[in-house]
Amino acid sequence: MDTAAAIETAEDQLCCEPRGLPVLNAAEAHEAARILKALSDPNRLRLLSIVKAGDGGKACVCDLTEPLDLGQPTVSHHLKILVDAGLLEREKRGTWAYYSLVPGALERAASLITQL
Repeated sequence: MDTAAAIETAEDQLCCEPRGLPVLNAAEAHEAARILKALSDPNRLRLLSIVKAGDGGKACVCDLTEPLDLGQPTVSHHLKILVDAGLLEREKRGTWAYYSLVPGALERAASLITQL
């Protein structure tokens, strides 16, 4: 085997060797995409901000429509997406629903980006 062939064979072996770095499996990628999609809407980001700044880190749904200048059905839709993504929790108090951040949810969402 000549030198050029030996170098080419060695390069082929290096590029095909597993690097041992962790990669997302399909389920992890699906979950990460769901969370990142929930965060990709400006109104949902504002909702998270309003809830976080609320009294005791909670906000009543009745206080969320006016700051966004959106109707109640639209706000409820956005809140459902945030709850389904695991970013907000919902607590029913009589006829009103109160929302709060899931502890550690924003930190987990931030780590999704840094883990890639």
